[in-house]
Amino acid sequence: MNKQMMVWKGHHPLAILMDFGRARPSRREIQSRTVALQLQEWASEHCSAPYRAPGLWNCPSHAFIDGRTDIWSLGSTLYAIMEGVLTGPSPPYPEALHKFITWMLQSQSMIHPRIDDVIIHVDKLIAKFSIRSLLIIPQKSHAPPILE
Repeated sequence: MNKQMMVWKGHHPLAILMDFGRARPSRREIQSRTVALQLQEWASEHCSAPYRAPGLWNCPSHAFIDGRTDIWSLGSTLYAIMEGVLTGPSPPYPEALHKFITWMLQSQSMIHPRIDDVIIHVDKLIAKFSIRSLLIIPQKSHAPPILE
């Protein structure tokens, strides 16, 4: 496990998100520059920089922070896994998965997708592709029984 990246890679193409020790409620109303700077400082100490949502780098003085910042982080993590940044060389993934991840990485925080929308899209991806084709597990893998 790479502590900074919070992803563990097994012996097959399976990445497992690990360290959720800094998880906390994500809804927060920002009503002053002081509170915005406190949030930025907290994020710099507790959020891995490559996966930190843009709104946590330069938080406006009047904003509403919610779970959409987590969607950005999830999209960034999935992108890094898909591109082999975290797990080494990766096999090609379906174009629909690339589009899904790009959709999660909207640049403006107020148009980041919400978790309910992400779940709907995941269900559609699973219906379109078998879970095996998304995970790209070889026929004779040593995958955990749940994936076999």
